[in-house]
Amino acid sequence: MSYRDFLNNFSVTPFGSWIAKTFAAKVDPAIYKISGGRFTSTGPLTIPQLTLTTIGRKSGKERTVQLGYTEDGDGVLIVASNFGGTNHPAWSYNLDANPQVKILLGSEERDVVATRLTDSEKAILWPKIADTIPQMKTYVVRTERNIKVYRLTAA
Repeated sequence: MSYRDFLNNFSVTPFGSWIAKTFAAKVDPAIYKISGGRFTSTGPLTIPQLTLTTIGRKSGKERTVQLGYTEDGDGVLIVASNFGGTNHPAWSYNLDANPQVKILLGSEERDVVATRLTDSEKAILWPKIADTIPQMKTYVVRTERNIKVYRLTAA
């Protein structure tokens, strides 16, 4: 089993998800930025990743999260999986309230606009997303909620 497969499989276990939520979520954006998008707390990237900076819908403060993404033409797709949890992640509510955000893709910062995909658009693109981010195959069966998917395109 490759390092990539091991890490991706471990990340969907209850313990792996807990580590990602409590530790990696706090340090990965900084490690990613310092390394020019080459590393996170687990070492070299095993899936394509970016940092997303939203404006808090209540606080008005910048909030940055590390996410996997899938390329889609001139944009990228991000998934509000929240590790398959029962609630949508906080960043998705911020994105719904203010879709003009920033991403750091490698060492390049971009201003982008988020558009939430319709269910039919999501259904067409889901196989591509699940191939790029294998954890999604587990997260989608962990929850009964309709997982949001967003397309980020140049502002």
